[in-house]
Parts: sequence; C-alpha cells; structure tokens
Amino acid sequence: MGTLVFALGKAFAVKGPLFLISVLVLVGVHGYPVEDLIHRLPGQPKVGFRQFGGYVTVDKKAGRSLFYYFVEAEEHADHSPLTLWLNGGPGCSSIGGGGFTELGPFFPRGDGRSLQKNHQSWNKASNLLFVESPAGVGWSYSNTSSDYNTGDASTALDMYKFLLGWYEKFPEYKSRALFLTGESYAGHYIPQLASVLLDHNRHSSGFTFNIKGLAIGNPLLNLEVDTPATYEYFWSHGLISDETGLMIKKECDFHNYTDSSKLSPSCKNAVSDADDEVGDYINNYDIILDVCYPSLVQQELQLRKWASKISVGVDVCMTYERRFYFNLPEVQHALHANRTKLPYSWSMCTGLLNYRDEDSSINILPVLKRIIKHGIPVWIFSGDQDSVVPLLGSRTVTRQLAADLGFKITVPYGAWFYKGQVGGFATEYGNLLTFATVRGAAHMVPFAQPARALALFKAFVSNKRLPNTTSPSID
Repeated sequence: MGTLVFALGKAFAVKGPLFLISVLVLVGVHGYPVEDLIHRLPGQPKVGFRQFGGYVTVDKKAGRSLFYYFVEAEEHADHSPLTLWLNGGPGCSSIGGGGFTELGPFFPRGDGRSLQKNHQSWNKASNLLFVESPAGVGWSYSNTSSDYNTGDASTALDMYKFLLGWYEKFPEYKSRALFLTGESYAGHYIPQLASVLLDHNRHSSGFTFNIKGLAIGNPLLNLEVDTPATYEYFWSHGLISDETGLMIKKECDFHNYTDSSKLSPSCKNAVSDADDEVGDYINNYDIILDVCYPSLVQQELQLRKWASKISVGVDVCMTYERRFYFNLPEVQHALHANRTKLPYSWSMCTGLLNYRDEDSSINILPVLKRIIKHGIPVWIFSGDQDSVVPLLGSRTVTRQLAADLGFKITVPYGAWFYKGQVGGFATEYGNLLTFATVRGAAHMVPFAQPARALALFKAFVSNKRLPNTTSPSID
C-alpha cells in the first residue's frame, strides 16, 4: 500500500518514497501554498524575496473569491510583521495602486511590458499583502451577480473571511504582528475591518488577530468635514477665486452631507464655478503634478514594444502603463490571476459595483475611538498636495477624535525630518493617536514621496515617533 500524505488539508495515497518527495516539494516545507508562488513576472528584475499571487474563497456557495498579491520582506521575512494595504474607491485595486504604483517592490516601465525595482518599497520593513476588495474589483469576482450590490459592512466581513482563509494558506503568519494600512476610502475599509477583527478576538477561545496598529493616508473619515475642506484647499492654494470661495462658504451647508444632489441651487452653482475654475488640466489628487495625455501614451504602448521612458521624474502616465501590463496574458498567467477568464479587461477602478452611496457619509470617528480604546495605535497621514481628501479636513477630524478620547497633546505640532530636510509636520495625542503630513506628497503619498513615505512607515511599524530634529533620522 502507498503512504497517506496530508497536504494543504487534502489526503493523497502515494506509491513510494519518490512520490512522497515530490509531494513535499509541491506543498513546500514551510506550509506556503506553492501553487500560488510567483516564479517570475514578465520583465521583472532579479530579487531575493518571494512573491505569491492567488485567490481566497470567501463564499463558496456564491462563488465569491478575492485575489491577493503577497510579497515577502527583503530581509528577515521569517520574523518581520505582516502589513495589509487596501486602496479605496470604493472599487479600486489595491494591487494596481499600492502594489504596483506606490509601495510594492516593482513599478511598470514606460514600455508597458516590463518592471523596474522600487527602491523605496515598504517590504524593506515588512511583509506586504495587497487584496483586490470587494468582489468585482480587479480580478476578484463572484459567480452571483447580486454580490456586486455591496457596501461597507459586507466588504469588511468579506475581508475578515479572506484573512481567515489567507492564514490557512500561510499559517506561519497567524502569530505575527499585523498592521492595517491603506488610503482614501480605506479610511472606511481599514477601521471597519479592524472593528470586525476585534469582535472576532472578543469571542474567540483560540486564534486571535495580533493587531499592532492602523495607518491610513488621506483618508475619508467624515464626509461633512472632508468635503468643505476640499473647497477651502482650492481657495488657499489659488485654484479658485476669492468670490467663488466666499460664495461656497456662504451658501453651502455640508452638515449631514451625502451627495451633491442634496445641496441648495446656489451652492450647486458655486461648486460648479469652482470646478470650472480648477479646470481639466489640474490633477486634483496632486495639484502640482502634470497631467498625462492618455491617447499619446496608448499609441506609444501599442506601436513600440520597447519604448523609452515616457516621463522624466515622477511618471504621470504610470496608470496607463500599468493597465497595459496587467492585461498582458503572460502577466496574468504569472500572477495566477483571472482564473475564470473574466469577460472584461483589468482596470484600476471598476464600474461593476453598485456600492451603497449612503455609506460614504458614515462617520468613522466612533470606530476609530473603539480601536484606540483597545490600546491600538492609529496614525493618520496626509500628503499636502492632495485636494480630494486634503490635510485640512484630516487634521480637524484627528483633533476632534483626540477630544472625544480626552487625549492631551503629547507631541506638539511641528516639523519632522528625513535626511536633514523637513519630511512634513506631525503631532501626537495621548501616545496612541498621531497625525502627520508628508511634505511634497499627494493623495497617493508613497507614489509622490517614496523615501519620506518609507521613513514614516518604518517609524509606524517600529512604534517610534517621527524624528523632530535633523539628526538622527529614520533611514
């Protein structure tokens, strides 16, 4: 009779020692899912860390699965923490955003067919996990069309189920420190997920999530504060006239704000004037960044297999290069993505979702208050060139949260430094709540200021304050 081998929860009858060796090689000696191992991405530079990509089913009956990309830390992966990153939208890809544009190990090159190394990747300080959530985003999918009618609560629950399933694939990470991070609408995703994980911990007699901190960049936290902050930012940065700025301040009541249809006619006119004055040639997510002309980029990518780099410095056309790269069949094959052969191409933000509009008006402060009361540090950081969720609103919301908690200022507002230069400004309340800006960054902080963003992240995961002198700095 053959030997009975248990691999990834399944029993296999085998006929001899050679087959046994093959099975052990297949499943991996450390419990990693070898079927998800990415051997090499097309056009990828050589690196010394491992990458994985694949699916975790969160509802077998509905056929709902979420796609993930996981990259090990560059060094000491076996005892580095685990950091989950989620982009926002709602409906935008964390793999396309965080994974391959901001803080992951690679960026697409200008040719759209190869990758370059990100030398400021956050995997210098942590293992990184990116998830396309909810189903309908990127390569995540459901076989039940009604699943695309979704909202904050179901998104948080699916991410909770995802993490449970992912830990079964990677059991060594169950006891690791877990950091929850993201940006933009992840201001909803991350705190609400953390709240669900805390509920699990409260009722579990076994495994618990080892949550060590939350860090969210330019986050939507309170719509009635964040929305007027946008127009104040427009005015303060000279993007709209005095007359328009004063008219918005006079005519617009954003209290209990949910969407523009609820605004008064005079407010709508003022907001429309603001949009006209800002115009189409300013990137609202980064007001000093040049805009990309997509028709020229697409033509370049289609006609020239090995194009030279399209932009100098910050690549303003990276979004188009990324989409081209991700839709190459060989790339999807290497990532173990698109296993159901979806009838649409990969895109950064999906139009499939019918996401609950009213969820955007949920005030996240009570959720953050609960998290902090569990002794979990929360960092809110803002790029100072973002007008979509500007620092003006985030700073106000953080101060309100500190007041609700009864926290006093433990670090007065002032500059923090990176390599002898001002990296931004920061303040701390009660040793558990930090607000920080990143100078010269925008809505996607790690994209615009990768070195400063990495310095901030290293401070966060090592539970250190940002340096308030020119020396020493966080390298």
